[in-house]
Amino acid sequence: MKEALALALPSVQSQMENLAVDMGYTPGVLALFYKVAIGSGVAPLVIFMGVGAMTDFGPLLANPRTLLLGAAAQFGIFATVLGALTLNYFGLISFTLPQAAAIGIIGGADGPTAIYLSGKLAPELLGAIAVAAYSYMALVPLIQPPIMRALTSEKERKIRMVQLRTVSKREKILFPVVLLLLVALLLPDAAPLLGMFCFGNLMRESGVVERLSDTVQNGLINIVTIFLGLSVGAKLVADKFLQPQTLGILLLGVIAFGIGTAAGVLMAKLMNLCSKNKINPLIGSAGVSAVPMAA
Repeated sequence: MKEALALALPSVQSQMENLAVDMGYTPGVLALFYKVAIGSGVAPLVIFMGVGAMTDFGPLLANPRTLLLGAAAQFGIFATVLGALTLNYFGLISFTLPQAAAIGIIGGADGPTAIYLSGKLAPELLGAIAVAAYSYMALVPLIQPPIMRALTSEKERKIRMVQLRTVSKREKILFPVVLLLLVALLLPDAAPLLGMFCFGNLMRESGVVERLSDTVQNGLINIVTIFLGLSVGAKLVADKFLQPQTLGILLLGVIAFGIGTAAGVLMAKLMNLCSKNKINPLIGSAGVSAVPMAA
């Protein structure tokens, strides 16, 4: 019954909006911000372009196996999805599968991705998911250190890493192009986000549009973040935010952060057992996408 009601609410809301338009009412400023920034998906895409322009893939290209650290940290996403479905199974808090998937992305510690995905899968939970994602990103210095200390020894924390080789400019330019082609072929649904990310990185590495790259990294991303925050704030209506679901989302979010951090650290320790070139396990915690705090 609850699931049927949840599915019917967007239809009722759409009918009410059409009725208001027919009566001559026009959308307010916040509604326009939401429609342009989040409804169309533009704001998260532009932010991803800025993040791409700030990213240096040199260390990754010099030591490709560190890619496994980022992959391991994504266990938090799957744990969150399973946790949300478990709460629903036992009748504690009702979550549909799309809602569970939207909540799960909190485990990736990536605010723009969380907003983009929840806007597509569960718009009714957008406010709570965004608040949880950005709150825990800000609390990374409090959440991660205890987990990192508990899972590593003092000797492991003192491991010094050096870049294995010098990465050429050609490699840095080709990497975002090849990455985009692979994503477009294998995961076309993720192509918009990764496409903007790769475009931003290509601007950085090409060296021919330094002024545009600097604008994207600083001014543009800051302006878009302001409008993104206003748009998300417009969805924090009391009758939707002050619900048991919000407590469940906040609880699942902090668990996801913890699991993602632990998985990255443990993966680094496992890799050290199979390699002579040791990796400092602490960098495994940077597998979550809370830029720049985790790094």
